[in-house]
Amino acid sequence: MFQYSQASSKLPNEKDSIFTIMGHLARKYNATDLSQGFPNFKTDAQLTHLVSEAMARGYNQYAPMAGVIELREEISKKINHLYHKKYDPETEITVTVGATQAIYSAITAFVQKDDEVIVFKPAYDSYEPTIKLNGGYPVLVQLEGDNFKVNWEEVENKISRRTRMVIINSPHNPTGTLFTREDMLKLEHLLKDTNIILLSDEVYEHLIFDGQEHQSAALYPSLGERAVICASFGKTFHNTGWKTGYCVAPKALMAEIRKVHQFAVFCVNHPVQQAFAAYLKSPDHYLELGRFYEKKRDFFLELIKNSKFKGSPAAGTYFQLLNFSEITDESAVDFSQRLVKDFKLASIPVSVFNIDQKDNKQLRFCFAKTDETLEKAAMILNKF
Repeated sequence: MFQYSQASSKLPNEKDSIFTIMGHLARKYNATDLSQGFPNFKTDAQLTHLVSEAMARGYNQYAPMAGVIELREEISKKINHLYHKKYDPETEITVTVGATQAIYSAITAFVQKDDEVIVFKPAYDSYEPTIKLNGGYPVLVQLEGDNFKVNWEEVENKISRRTRMVIINSPHNPTGTLFTREDMLKLEHLLKDTNIILLSDEVYEHLIFDGQEHQSAALYPSLGERAVICASFGKTFHNTGWKTGYCVAPKALMAEIRKVHQFAVFCVNHPVQQAFAAYLKSPDHYLELGRFYEKKRDFFLELIKNSKFKGSPAAGTYFQLLNFSEITDESAVDFSQRLVKDFKLASIPVSVFNIDQKDNKQLRFCFAKTDETLEKAAMILNKF
């Protein structure tokens, strides 16, 4: 009789993600859900119409492996307009099944056994398992203080001859902070004269607030020459369930990524690609998003300004961190579970993303929700 041994697992210590756990609790207790990182309002009707139109026109079979060329051309135009860097649509842009698949394909393409990859914590939870699956070692750097700043001296000390890749994420999930120009210049200096690849997760690139600007790796020549930049249409255009994103990289790097991509998924939803190709022709569809979400953030913070939950306004993303240390000494995990079970409000404890689950008494709340949902959440938070 066949028996499977857990000892042979490639990820023996990986359990259900915090998103799975909190999502389950939110459904079980019929809670107002600010834990999951997706909007609960409708996608633009124009965009859904474009998808239906593409289906009606017959775009229902496999798309080209690298993505519909019209979409890759629009991505190239967008990046050139925003960051003044030209990517060749034929050889340097690939459409992916969301940004997570782009990240997976990039790590898999380059990380080999015993390679080291520097990861800044708290970190999106797909990075480390993918590194481990490919035989690599995550080398962790904890972001410091309430503003989650990078200690660049620590980064420099952790770069070794085995460092294959550095992963950055800005705007940053889960903290809502941004890498500054100074950060990018320090990173550029550290990676200069190395063969280290930079994986830059920029899925929230258009969600920047208070007049600040996104510091894409594409803006920095010596970063751009080694950077794989991953992005998401789902996060940008309120349709995460469509699972459509892309990555851009210099030709030599992209050739390796496509080797993984073609055998992982081969291609991406064809009518959705056709729709995004048409939709991107109007830049206001993404240029207005920062103002839209800044209003959401401000609305949410105004609603809870008299509560005991405290936090600096998020600089980007659609996540707001709130400190609850004036309310309870419980851990973030325990308090988040009590909040959903007893008060019917779901959030994400930030501690689970930190090194050794360092607990700063912070919860992450997603404000990409209708005003009605935010008002319901605020009523609960104001009870404390």
